[in-house]
Amino acid sequence: MSLVEGAAVGTDSPLRAVRAGEGPRWQRRYIRALVVTDVLVVTAAMACAQMIKLGTPITALDPLQIYFSFLSLFVGGIWVALLAAYRTRSPRIVGAGVEEYRRVMSASLATIGVVAVLLMIFRPEYARGYLAVAFPLGLALLLLSRQLSRQLLVRARRRGRCVVSVLAVGDVRAVRSLVQSLTRGWPYGYAVVGVCLTGRSSGGTLDIPGVGTVPVLGDEGKVHDAILKTNADTVALTTTDHLGPEGVRELSWDLHKLGVDLVVTPGVVDVAGPRLTIRPVAGLPLIHVEKPQYSGTKKVQKRAFDYFVSISALLAAGPVMIAAAIAIKLTSKGPVFYRSERIGLEGQPFQMIKFRTMVDGADKQVAGLAQLNESEGGILFKIKQDPRITPVGKLLRKYSIDELPQFFNVLRRDMSVVGPRPPLRREVDTYNDQVRRRLLVLPGITGLWQVSGRSDLSWEDSVRLDLSYVENWSITNDVLIAVKTIRTIATGAGAY
Repeated sequence: MSLVEGAAVGTDSPLRAVRAGEGPRWQRRYIRALVVTDVLVVTAAMACAQMIKLGTPITALDPLQIYFSFLSLFVGGIWVALLAAYRTRSPRIVGAGVEEYRRVMSASLATIGVVAVLLMIFRPEYARGYLAVAFPLGLALLLLSRQLSRQLLVRARRRGRCVVSVLAVGDVRAVRSLVQSLTRGWPYGYAVVGVCLTGRSSGGTLDIPGVGTVPVLGDEGKVHDAILKTNADTVALTTTDHLGPEGVRELSWDLHKLGVDLVVTPGVVDVAGPRLTIRPVAGLPLIHVEKPQYSGTKKVQKRAFDYFVSISALLAAGPVMIAAAIAIKLTSKGPVFYRSERIGLEGQPFQMIKFRTMVDGADKQVAGLAQLNESEGGILFKIKQDPRITPVGKLLRKYSIDELPQFFNVLRRDMSVVGPRPPLRREVDTYNDQVRRRLLVLPGITGLWQVSGRSDLSWEDSVRLDLSYVENWSITNDVLIAVKTIRTIATGAGAY
């Protein structure tokens, strides 16, 4: 099936029919909607703070109410202006990723700074308690409104709306990689509607493994015609060897006249934005890729995060763990806990603790069930309807209750709260040098694999996500993954 006819050609992408040429219109509508919601949210926050401070309805016309109303308009105006100045509604960042939230928080903190300086200079009659309510409430509502807006955008993208139609240009291998990456990242809203391949004439299609087919519209010299044919909003250059510097510059000029965006993929994958720095040298933009950091201050931050989350989780989940232990003991024979040897940091083995969810001695039945293994690649062992799982164990697995004892592993420094999936020894024995980089950090109770499909992931996807985490890990990513894990557990998606 062609991507033009239906973008939902892979299991990772629920995009359907791509409406070519819709990009600029939906972006303008979406940004206008964000402007309206931002103004409403900031107004609501200032009004609530004012009513809490004065204890009277905002419609009251006494002098104090009028004074605070003008103060609210003044502070709210600064806040809305800074949200625009920090480009929190830029089409490049809205809808996916963390940059949108980071800019909203930066704009809000800048508002606090500006207001604090103005209050120190002019010293008006004001109440700190009023602003102490307005700013936290406003920031929380702004982040919530952006999250709700994203959910609506994702729903639209599932139906093939609100997507950026992309024309991919380059050699076959690079274009295939780009299409697969954009398909995996479908919430970002990029859909390839056609390709221009090096050394290929127009006609025919290009098969993308695991995705589908896209029409071939010629070579690099046919980009202009391909845009007119597909109504693409963006041209993505995967390779520039055949075009050369002059060709890329002329292409950018032509695209500017057509109102089409140009993006150039640098050829590095699974590298987070903070590790990339563009440094112009003699008119040549050089992309500097920072080395991954696994020690120093970041290591101390991660350890503190692990201890705090583990102790908090064990205290909060204590009653649930006691109930799970009693249910396991009353419904099946065998120990409450199951200890499994896993390979941790730098290849060192450790005993991972979990609540037992299978019949006693289930690990001895693996050979007899090998023909039922549903894992792609055959390295992992996964069966959706595993006959060894007990009824109580099925419930514990669905909501990841069986993994709560692993917080004791975290306190013992065998594991981390967030990290790569803890592998078995037989899995590690199959690793090549690239995959062994998973062992550079502690394995985690949760990770990118947990919030991206859990047991539904193929072996290749699991490795890709783990390596991406290892290469880009930071305390901010750990916090985001931990928050997403709560949502994943609540839905029970991908657990069996």
